[in-house]
Amino acid sequence: MTGTLAANWGKGTWLAVLATASLTAPEPAYAQDTCAYEIVVLGAGQDAGAPQIGNADDHGPRLLPSSLALIDRTEGKRYLFDASPAITEQLAVLDAVSPAGEGLGVDGVFLTHAHIGHYLGLAYFGREAAGASRIPVMAMPRMARFLRDNGPWSQLVELGNIRLRPMAHQRAHMLEGGLAVTPVQVPHRDEYSETVGFVITHPDIGSALYLPDIDYWPERFGENFLRSILPQVDRMFIDATFWDDNELPGRDMSEIPHPRVSDTMDLLDDLPPEERGKVHFIHYNHTNPIRDPASPESAEVEARGFHVARRGDRYCL
Repeated sequence: MTGTLAANWGKGTWLAVLATASLTAPEPAYAQDTCAYEIVVLGAGQDAGAPQIGNADDHGPRLLPSSLALIDRTEGKRYLFDASPAITEQLAVLDAVSPAGEGLGVDGVFLTHAHIGHYLGLAYFGREAAGASRIPVMAMPRMARFLRDNGPWSQLVELGNIRLRPMAHQRAHMLEGGLAVTPVQVPHRDEYSETVGFVITHPDIGSALYLPDIDYWPERFGENFLRSILPQVDRMFIDATFWDDNELPGRDMSEIPHPRVSDTMDLLDDLPPEERGKVHFIHYNHTNPIRDPASPESAEVEARGFHVARRGDRYCL
């Protein structure tokens, strides 16, 4: 466990994060097109998507890297969670759901960490592409410093294409209309930045968790991280990089310590159906069999009461 997490995560932490949220908000009783606040899955794959580089003969379902959009129709705002290398196509999908106003229609980007699938899309805000103006980019301190001090990202800052907005562990970033986004630091490979998940809350509507990358589900004070947060949110999108330890022949998978989908389901299997139904698996590798909606593994996920996030999925917050 990272020192930061060990020092800061404990019993009651998530309760504090969600103190302003409605913890039992029902599913809104209106059509998706009229949701006041809507989450759109723009991609559900691991960073490199699928087919992956060097696998041109892979004819399985195409994957775009994981990213969510949050639409706030009360204020006419749109926010991205992670800026993937497929941002051009992903913004086109978002435009089809909720047309942009002036310019790109991106009112803020929340970055989980500095691995390729989660921030390379920022480059398209630069002078070679959109030539954007002062798009707010919310990032943790190391992440913000990495962007500020290293090209080509530093050029985005210098030219005013993006405006870095620092975030802090467990400190809510307030948006218009009562929305709040709170980063929570988690254990992961942190070569260039911290890694966080984001809790999205609205006090009158509901809450969601976006956590595409984590090394393992930690425990503190005898309480499991995942089991403790699940009752406190209405929906969660969590790391599903690999199905099990047999997925990459010839590789030592102990060196790639994402939680396995099969293990995560076992961990939560005794919970009531309404709790298991909150879980949406995201960020799956091109080798993960849940990539194929028709696979036995995808059927098993649904049969056990969980869900697989798919590009284009839409949910009212």
